[in-house]
Amino acid sequence: MSRNDQLSALLQQHIDAGEFPSAVYLVAERDEILFADALGYSVIEPYRVANKLDTIYDLASLTKPLITTLLCARRIELGELTLDSSVSHYLAEFDRTDKQMITIRELLTHTSGLPAWRPLYLLTEDEPERAAGAIAGLDLEYKPGARVIYSDLGFIALGILLERYTGQRLAELAKHEIFEPLKLEHTFFNPEIALQTGIAACETGNAYELDMCTQTGAGEYQNLRQRLIWGEVHDGNAYFLGGAAGHAGLFSTAHETYLLAQQFFADSSKLLNRETCQMFRENMTSGLEESRSIGWQLAATQDSTGGAHLPPDSFGHNGFTGTSLWIDPEHRRVFILLTNRTHAHALPFANINAVRREFHSVAVKTLSDYHTENETTDDTE
Repeated sequence: MSRNDQLSALLQQHIDAGEFPSAVYLVAERDEILFADALGYSVIEPYRVANKLDTIYDLASLTKPLITTLLCARRIELGELTLDSSVSHYLAEFDRTDKQMITIRELLTHTSGLPAWRPLYLLTEDEPERAAGAIAGLDLEYKPGARVIYSDLGFIALGILLERYTGQRLAELAKHEIFEPLKLEHTFFNPEIALQTGIAACETGNAYELDMCTQTGAGEYQNLRQRLIWGEVHDGNAYFLGGAAGHAGLFSTAHETYLLAQQFFADSSKLLNRETCQMFRENMTSGLEESRSIGWQLAATQDSTGGAHLPPDSFGHNGFTGTSLWIDPEHRRVFILLTNRTHAHALPFANINAVRREFHSVAVKTLSDYHTENETTDDTE
């Protein structure tokens, strides 16, 4: 494993431009990490902390595929859930005329018709146990199955469904079924305070969510955090739900994110069988706005952050804090880019989708050059 000059220079350029204060990347192929580096400062305020390869990041929405989707896939494999089961069979709150036919598949592929986001802390009057009812009580924005509209609320509902079905809190379920079997030591929900200096910092206050509350007409929330969000989940709904939710809350390092990514490869997964892993590269939303499998966006999606150089059945996900993970099952490649774009940055936060696409393009070329060099070396020996 070594640093790659092109990838490091690319990311340093964007750090210098003020788009994000830190970055860690990792590029792997066939169970081998080939390139990795840490750049910038994981914390700028209240003091500077130099970034490291083992810096822990708030992975934000990477929680959706790496935890919620993985746990659902395990239940499907065991025959405990089926993709086309009605959510109302498990969550009584969804037993309503407009929601009773929504399926687990539709939640996993963002085709349920649920809105993208609402501040549950306002809708429930600060009572987390009312979250499922608050989500079920919202008007659908379109007929289930008709469109792909990315929805935090659908994955929050899946998290609650898993908790009710198993009788365990999501964090405990993830610990027992994922973290412990994989021997992950730096992956968790709700990090201990002693770990704070090893974690990349996020936004000061929740100004972005405060603005979203206003835009959606939900009103003002008096209890939004004003302090530096550092070592606790950035997402307001996940924080309100106890720090662990189906859509956000996971913290990890680049290396352990890679170990999680390996669970989606048919040839290396320790947690799923080969047939289950095939589902992650299958387009279940053909003809709609995005190409999606369960829990993941496919690179076949126009303008996906996977970029133009990943095979169409590659699958990936972004996180609001500035994280991303893409998996190429054909070549058994993993591309991880972790940044903390919300830290020490006034609104609006930098849109780094172009950076992600460029990162993947350079990484694919770098891998091609790496193999060419090795073949040349082999030929001269």
